[in-house]
Amino acid sequence: MSVVIVLEGTAADHFTVAVSPLAELAASLHVLTEHAHHAEHSAWAERTAAAAPPGFRAGLRRFAPLWTALRWRGFYPGLDASLTGLPADRFAELTAYTCASGYRGFAFGRVLQEPAQARLLRQAASALPEPHSALAEDLLRDPEALRADVLAFLDLCRRVYFDELWARTEPALSRAAHRVRQRLADEGPTAALLSLSPSSARLDSPARVVLDKVHHAVLSPARTPVLLIPTCYGAPHLLVKDEPGLPPVVHFPMDAPEIGVTLARSRMLALTDPRRVRLCRLIARQAMTTADLADRLSMTRPQVSRHLRALRDLGLVRVERHGRYVHYGLDLAAVERIGRDVATALQY
Repeated sequence: MSVVIVLEGTAADHFTVAVSPLAELAASLHVLTEHAHHAEHSAWAERTAAAAPPGFRAGLRRFAPLWTALRWRGFYPGLDASLTGLPADRFAELTAYTCASGYRGFAFGRVLQEPAQARLLRQAASALPEPHSALAEDLLRDPEALRADVLAFLDLCRRVYFDELWARTEPALSRAAHRVRQRLADEGPTAALLSLSPSSARLDSPARVVLDKVHHAVLSPARTPVLLIPTCYGAPHLLVKDEPGLPPVVHFPMDAPEIGVTLARSRMLALTDPRRVRLCRLIARQAMTTADLADRLSMTRPQVSRHLRALRDLGLVRVERHGRYVHYGLDLAAVERIGRDVATALQY
């Protein structure tokens, strides 16, 4: 599946690039809850959680559905009112989607009044790991008390760690936002959007950019302007928020990964061929010529050349020229990164 951004009739001014402390707070909370997904921040996450007061750790467990699989829309700009002023029904609807971890097939606009919607929420949340079900019950029992608890926890986050984190992170995010604004102005929306993800593609007729995601959505910036928000702690995830009646948001890593899911998958597949594996084992030890490889592998030179070309195109083989000889060696650093690149690409 994919997120399709239709660019026909779209200009640069249909995109707004902005930094958001609340969005970065959500990203950092995700790291604190799921720090195994974010190796570069895991030491920080462990230190922060260990030094935090018990009330913070309890809130981190209780409210985890708000920033794990389906990021709560309350963390992003574009709501009709602040979180404190949001009508109770709207607060309940947006929170219910998060408790159910999805939008498709759900309608929670009257979840506080309609027993059928409440039953559906309970059923969906009960199929997910805790605390989804407990949070759904808190919402249905007393949405205003839950809102107050969430806001109090977010305020606690600022005092425990986020004010200091934001002071360090905001300058880098502002620079990343400026780069995307500049690219929008100089090169147009297509180039700017393609730069956000290695798992993106440009298609024509109609002009559109496709982001490789596990859910499907179609954004039309010509009709509804799109908000682009950079993240540091959200990497490697690229999130697309497209809730009914709200402006779409693309929450993107300020430094996009170099490897997308297609290239990561191709590199894995390239090493499933037994002949290619034997070839790689030889050139992992020392660089060799096509003729030498053909002799050692009992293959023809054209066969060896085809395998080497495939591996070279995938960035797994390096070429060394020594006089009239061309030697091929395995790029061990690229091979060592395959597992990490696959993990990153799958999360993107």
